[in-house]
Amino acid sequence: MVKSKNISGRMIPCIAIISLLFCYVIAMCYNVQVNRHDELLKKAQKKYITSKKTHGKRGEIFDKKGSLLVGNLPCFDVCADPSLTGDEKSCRTLAQFLSPILEEPADELFQKLMYKERTVKKKDGTTAKVPNKFVMLRGLLDYETGVSLKTQLKEQKCKSVFLVEKVKRFYPKKQLLSNILGITTVNKDEHVAIVGIEKYFHKQMISTRGTLSYERTRKGAPIAFGDVNDEKFKDGMNIYLTVDEAIQTIVEEELDKLYHSKFQPQACYAVMVDPWSGDIMAIAQRPTFDPNDRKNINPAAWRNRIAEDIFEPGSTMKPITVAGAIDAGVVTPNTVFNCGRAPWSYGGKRLNDSHYIGRATVADILKESSNIGTALIALSMGNDLVYKTLQSFGIGQRTGIPLKPESRGIFTHYKKWSKVQSTRVPIGQGVAVTSLQMVRAYSMLANGGRPVTLNLVDRITDPATGKEQKIERKLGKSVYKNSTTHQTMVDMMCRITAKGGTGAKAAVPGYYVAGKTGTAQKAIKGGYSKQFYISDFVGFAPAYKPRFVLMVVADSPNKKVGYYASTVAAPVFKAIAERTLQYMGIPRDFEPQNKKKTAGTKRKKILAVKN
Repeated sequence: MVKSKNISGRMIPCIAIISLLFCYVIAMCYNVQVNRHDELLKKAQKKYITSKKTHGKRGEIFDKKGSLLVGNLPCFDVCADPSLTGDEKSCRTLAQFLSPILEEPADELFQKLMYKERTVKKKDGTTAKVPNKFVMLRGLLDYETGVSLKTQLKEQKCKSVFLVEKVKRFYPKKQLLSNILGITTVNKDEHVAIVGIEKYFHKQMISTRGTLSYERTRKGAPIAFGDVNDEKFKDGMNIYLTVDEAIQTIVEEELDKLYHSKFQPQACYAVMVDPWSGDIMAIAQRPTFDPNDRKNINPAAWRNRIAEDIFEPGSTMKPITVAGAIDAGVVTPNTVFNCGRAPWSYGGKRLNDSHYIGRATVADILKESSNIGTALIALSMGNDLVYKTLQSFGIGQRTGIPLKPESRGIFTHYKKWSKVQSTRVPIGQGVAVTSLQMVRAYSMLANGGRPVTLNLVDRITDPATGKEQKIERKLGKSVYKNSTTHQTMVDMMCRITAKGGTGAKAAVPGYYVAGKTGTAQKAIKGGYSKQFYISDFVGFAPAYKPRFVLMVVADSPNKKVGYYASTVAAPVFKAIAERTLQYMGIPRDFEPQNKKKTAGTKRKKILAVKN
């Protein structure tokens, strides 16, 4: 009994201690598993879960039919850890190996590989030398070259050089439309838009970031069956232009011929517009550049001349002035003015003509492009009507095209005109425009006087959902008060491209073409240049059912060879128009051999006015 009592006396304390320990363990487990669950889980996940930032791709740019104009191309940044590149001899050998692959000078690569220390500033303001673990050897290396380099580095067991996957902008059509598309650069993994469509629609085209978290092995490899948390990125919006690549190619090819021709203009450009919708079908300039190769870009090729450059349009302004006079009932095509046989003086200044035509009708004044005759028509209109006419055709107003900057031009209020300006502005002197303003004005001459808004973008789409945002087209109410004004003007403008007209070289066989030449001295400080001219032609075809308005401008052609628009710009208009009409499959108005040769002969008119 005594022995039994001694054992039981020892067991009770042991059981009590064990029970207390058991309760403590349970309490600790509860604290760890329940109270501190979130805290300890995060600490554990840091050991076996990693994450990386993911990027959506920047929106791409297409032509109206879906042909890619600007895309994204995978590539690599080639980097190195100088702390691992070894001694001078090793760095020299590595630089020699990398130089032909990266297309970078071996000496420059060597200097980067030898940059082994960098200076850092501490919190207390002192500085210290620390090992440099990163240098960029080459950015945006082609993907195929990068893959090959990766393989070679692995074979050589080189751990000091590594490649980081990137994406760069790619322009598959090279020079095609480059001034309009614009370019981007990359700054800290972000695309920075510089000019053109890339800049104007930058906010719509940028992508959002995402984060990909996954379980990994001790060596960092993803575990196939591990949990993955993917915070989705979002791709940028895609932009579809109104431009047709095939027509754009035609325009650029013909501009190339002009730019490299005997006329040797300092620059030349062309714009083609659908007069019913305001859609820009093609737009190009020379000089230009290849955005894929920016090492040797000519600064003269960078600027967007079509939206920025202003010039005195010269005689291409005359049809607009005459349209206002006819619509207001001030004149008719048969009204006669005495244009004289010598220079005409008004306001103390003389006004010349390239050839003097004496007494002539309004129709002949326009056909012969008489400065004196047009000035006399303008005087009969009065400054108020001339100003309102030009203003109603958009002169002095931006077109709103998505290209920045866009010039407004120079068009002062008629109350500020001098006596001389009353006769100069109506003939395209003392007023400056952009080529975009002129194609918009001629679109109104082509469509019956209806104002249009120029469009360069057809639609914007979301690549994730396919949702499409169509750009609204605006066709305003006609500025003409007289219903016969439109056909009267088209009739007269067709005579300009007929035999004997100043624009005869712009005529397209089998089609009626309405248009006007313009040759103007370039304005300089204190007057006008006697050496440099603007030669331009703007017109539309087919004249009685127009499918496009086209303007061709040659800036400062070689005066010794030829500078008149009838010789320089008109033939280029013909070449572009002829090829475009064939591409579009537009039926002919007549067979060339059957066309009556008598100028002014009445023809059956086809006038299609779109509602």
